[in-house]
Amino acid sequence: MDKSQLIEMTARRAADGPEGRQLTADDIGRILDVLFGTVEQAGTIAEALKARESVALGSFGSFQAADGVATFRPGVALTEYLREQTR
Repeated sequence: MDKSQLIEMTARRAADGPEGRQLTADDIGRILDVLFGTVEQAGTIAEALKARESVALGSFGSFQAADGVATFRPGVALTEYLREQTR
């Protein structure tokens, strides 16, 4: 799945959500760019890692950086989902 497919899938899922402000594909694209960055500008996750902070995303997992290398540690819920062991 590339970025545009991720954006479109997320926009469709957001449209299926509870009433309120709906997110457009442009909104979601901007959010992804702010979080993960672009060629021109680092995202908030990269900035936090460079500041030697870890970024925890609940049961999804967390990002850490050591010696200039970023790593991702999946959370329990993500691992269980991928193994089809969800509760």
